[in-house]
Amino acid sequence: MNILVNDETRAVTSRTLAALVDELGLSGARIATAVGGEFVPASRRSQLSISEGMKIEIVAPMQGG
Repeated sequence: MNILVNDETRAVTSRTLAALVDELGLSGARIATAVGGEFVPASRRSQLSISEGMKIEIVAPMQGG
């Protein structure tokens, strides 16, 4: 299926947000996720089904100063 991840179209096979994070190689990273502009905590990612055309944002905290 095709979804938008950080405004980039991607063809993925994952059916849940948690599986998508794994598919993208980010399972061990400290990230924040949002679907359709709504924050999704890590504890809910495995219950959130993704579908064709969804808009998903994945961000990692930046360090610096």
